[in-house]
Amino acid sequence: MKKIQVSIAQLDNYGPWTVSPEPKPEAFLQMLQSRLFADLEEEISDLGGLAFITRYDNTIAISNGLTIEDHEKIQKKIREKYPVTVSFGIGNAETAYPAQKFASEALQDTGSSQSAKRLEEVNGETVQFPEESQVQIAHIDINHVTGYTDIEPIYDTHQLIQQVYLSLSEALVSKKALVFYTGGDNFMAPSNGLDKEDILEVLTKVEEETGIKLKAGAGRSTNAVEAARLASEGLHDIRDNETDENVIFKEST
Repeated sequence: MKKIQVSIAQLDNYGPWTVSPEPKPEAFLQMLQSRLFADLEEEISDLGGLAFITRYDNTIAISNGLTIEDHEKIQKKIREKYPVTVSFGIGNAETAYPAQKFASEALQDTGSSQSAKRLEEVNGETVQFPEESQVQIAHIDINHVTGYTDIEPIYDTHQLIQQVYLSLSEALVSKKALVFYTGGDNFMAPSNGLDKEDILEVLTKVEEETGIKLKAGAGRSTNAVEAARLASEGLHDIRDNETDENVIFKEST
């Protein structure tokens, strides 16, 4: 049985830390969060995974190929560089949404996110790699977004993209997938178990709700980095008019 592995990185006791001994400057917190996410992404992607921003103090990663020991090494690097620490919950399942649910439960079992007693915990189960490992990621973007960017007020375009994001999220979660906004007009959707017709159905639903047309490349491999590369390659083929299709699947051999 092939499975996707999800790791959730959560800052330990972060809320209380931000106001102790007094509220820390907003600019300082934003810089800290951005730099810490960049380091998490670098460490995780070097091992074949991909991290995605959720709430900055919580990061969701597709982590097939990462062991418990890998997570502990990442914790050590964060501790040595930052005034905060992270704990990890790890989960796996045949599809992405249940995998993140199990990862969340594993993390919550270690204690409250605002507990001073919780420190650099790692809890959960990893997937046997590569035998049991499979990651499918869809790279989705908006058709002709420059037409909005060059004409509409920037914040209006931002609102439009967020509406598309919400519509995509609702449609994909209903199919046990996840989706993350990755900047510009791009979205990445861990989507194990979905076929071409499923993704087309999602894109059609979003168009009906928002009036925005989308296209997608989907990649499948044993780890997230390679799956995302294949997905982006498929999307590039559509952008270059090498096909009339709105969805292209590619799989590593």
